[in-house]
Amino acid sequence: MSLTRRILIAGLVALPLSLSPALAETPASRIVSIGGGVTEIVFALGQQHRLVARDTTSTYPPEAELLPDVGYIRRLSPEGVLSVQPDLILTDEGAGPPETVELLENAGIPFREVPQGFDRAAILAKIHRVGEVLGVSAEAEALAEEVAADLDAATAQAGTMDKRVLFIISMQGGRVMASGTGTAADGIINMVGAQNAVSEYPGYKTLTDEAITRAAPDVILMMSRNGEHTSTTEMLLANPAIATTPAGQAEAFVTMDGMYMLGFSVRTADAVRDLARALRDSGPDHGTDLGQGG
Repeated sequence: MSLTRRILIAGLVALPLSLSPALAETPASRIVSIGGGVTEIVFALGQQHRLVARDTTSTYPPEAELLPDVGYIRRLSPEGVLSVQPDLILTDEGAGPPETVELLENAGIPFREVPQGFDRAAILAKIHRVGEVLGVSAEAEALAEEVAADLDAATAQAGTMDKRVLFIISMQGGRVMASGTGTAADGIINMVGAQNAVSEYPGYKTLTDEAITRAAPDVILMMSRNGEHTSTTEMLLANPAIATTPAGQAEAFVTMDGMYMLGFSVRTADAVRDLARALRDSGPDHGTDLGQGG
């Protein structure tokens, strides 16, 4: 870290951010929300008036983008966070880097994490945790009941399908990095009643041509957003291993907005419905690009 940046951060930390003992019970009114799913829950609970900033992944609802952006959840800018003088940081699990988190905690700002997970129970736990931190547990209980009913209806409607789905997160340099188990992608595939085509490893891994052929996906699923994670139909078909799979031969490629699909928050029931429909309709005449929903 440069000397200039250290001096700037030191000056910001010196601001009177900590609450005095007399005000310790005062509800936070200047909150930085980190994590798109967390921010969606704050808005769904009607507490958006307490937000003063958000992270780069917090793009829904559109009003969230009007807030100052303090950086990507795993590459937060300490200057950006401190500059808005928050009295609470509400974050999805995994915020970083560690030195930034340590600096913010040392500045006396309450740092509250929301547990991460990729199923129905995890979504409801997120809602309850956000409600608890914000002091609106009754509203969170009502929201959780509504979301639970919607998720149950969506998964029942999706049913069970015999589609094998390969989720590709990146094709940089022609190398296919795909999801195994225990990821958000694996979670949403399970929620729509389909089968993850790769179950031999946890997390994300670069696949060999042999592994792609062995996976034999019926559908390839990707995120539709700009940048390094974007994979076009042409790129997919240019990969010899993908081209020979059932998905490649049928051009069964589905793309969906990343946060909508993988956020595991209040919009997940809609994402399940949209994705189940897209998987069933996938093929050369049904190439699907799903937006943010909502």
